[in-house]
Amino acid sequence: MENSQKFLKYMVGMGILFLTSCQPKNLVFKEFNNLALDQLSFAGAAIKLNVVCYNPNSFGLQLNRTDFDIYIDSTYFGHSSQDMQIAVPRKRDFTVPIKVNLDVKNLLKNGITSYFNKDVKVKVLGSVMIGKGGVYKSFPVNYTSIQNFSFR
Repeated sequence: MENSQKFLKYMVGMGILFLTSCQPKNLVFKEFNNLALDQLSFAGAAIKLNVVCYNPNSFGLQLNRTDFDIYIDSTYFGHSSQDMQIAVPRKRDFTVPIKVNLDVKNLLKNGITSYFNKDVKVKVLGSVMIGKGGVYKSFPVNYTSIQNFSFR
């Protein structure tokens, strides 16, 4: 048997072992910070922000993909979908940079200024793809908190 085939079988075996015996716990979403306007035009708008998370697992992971819908005070705010490679340290906080494409029509209809410079209910629904050793699994995200959504 060729070395590459042995390696492939080894990786598949390790992946199956990882997914069946070492089920990672969901990441804990803690807060948003460093909110900044990234793009603003009649065609669209985007913001950048950092999401601070905590890895409750006793082992490090790799964050591979994020896919979120974001709601502010129960109104659709925007979508973020990104491929990335972020090392997630074990039992520690880490930061994920996110770019959110805003729903400009909905923001203008609901008064964009009402979303900023006050405490608002933020709800994030979607998924993250995390894994180890090249084997990834999708985990659901359903996070709600009260945040001050102001530009600084």
